[in-house]
Amino acid sequence: MRILHINSARTMGGGERHTADLANALSRRGHEVFAAAPSGSPLVEELKRVPPENVFELPLRNALDVQSAIELARRVRERRIEIIHAHVARDYLLAALAARRSEAALVLTRHLERPLKSLHRWTLSGVARVVAVSEAVERSLLAQKIFPAEKIRRIPNGIDVERFERRARSFDTQRFRRLSGIKGRLVVGTAGELREHKGQEDFIRAAQLVMRRFTDVDFVIAGEDQSPRKEYRSHLERLTAELELQTRVHFTGWLEDVASLLPALDIFVSSSRVEPFGLVMVEAMAVGLPVVATTTGGAREIVEDGATGKLVAIGDTQALAEAIYSLLTNEEERRRMGERGLERARRHFSLERMVAETEALYREVLDSK
Repeated sequence: MRILHINSARTMGGGERHTADLANALSRRGHEVFAAAPSGSPLVEELKRVPPENVFELPLRNALDVQSAIELARRVRERRIEIIHAHVARDYLLAALAARRSEAALVLTRHLERPLKSLHRWTLSGVARVVAVSEAVERSLLAQKIFPAEKIRRIPNGIDVERFERRARSFDTQRFRRLSGIKGRLVVGTAGELREHKGQEDFIRAAQLVMRRFTDVDFVIAGEDQSPRKEYRSHLERLTAELELQTRVHFTGWLEDVASLLPALDIFVSSSRVEPFGLVMVEAMAVGLPVVATTTGGAREIVEDGATGKLVAIGDTQALAEAIYSLLTNEEERRRMGERGLERARRHFSLERMVAETEALYREVLDSK
């Protein structure tokens, strides 16, 4: 099949990792894969299996960038592309216009529970299928009634589990600890863009509560504040100082590959207030880590409470601290949960499963034309 993936994001996040992994895997499986992204996007560097001549660097400024849509349609017709697959909401309208001006079928992936706008009901009326990356996202789409239920398919995100296993086996933990200034025997970490809804403030407050009872531990926060003024990162750094945790809470900044952090941890924490999926939780399980997470829609789908980790109420820093403390003081439970988490990642969240299900969806779309 000839498939075009569109993603206008300017930074790498879970959705962009999903796009890159899917495009590369489809190319490995023998499909002719194309991609459209803004010039300078880090996604372009991650499309390692997509031929450079198949990567279209276009402005993709916003949903009203008609010129980019017209250029997309031209290239779709020239390359006889059969499927246009858009991954970011602001690209949906551009992709729909390009599909209307060609013979390609339109597929969308929805990564968020946030409602779409009512105008999408008619602007996206020609969509062939909508992929929901989690049960929570699927429920949200069904509730909005913008797309017919028969056009919605749930295909959970997947990762290359074996790659994370290999990184864990070869990881130099002592070097990481030395470079990061870690002094504690154990390490608890979280990863994700520094934004209020990601709950890093709750993570820091829970760290203070843990330190009152267990001091042989450091805390790592990976991620960066992408806002122009970086106010949330400044807030987190001030909070760390106020709670006198400067020597025990470490900010790594942005990591191109979270696999360069996860094997150094003993526990992974997701303190998000909203998380429709949470790919990094699966990645943590893939290196054998127990996961402590708040009860977001994504976490409830990924983490088996009491088996692969612990779930606590959103915003309850006391419960978050208690769950972390209980695992810090029980090495056997950490090991048991890590083993079960790895097995769950292999069984339910593999890249191979995600790609095969997406490939089947494409064939279903083309067979129904």
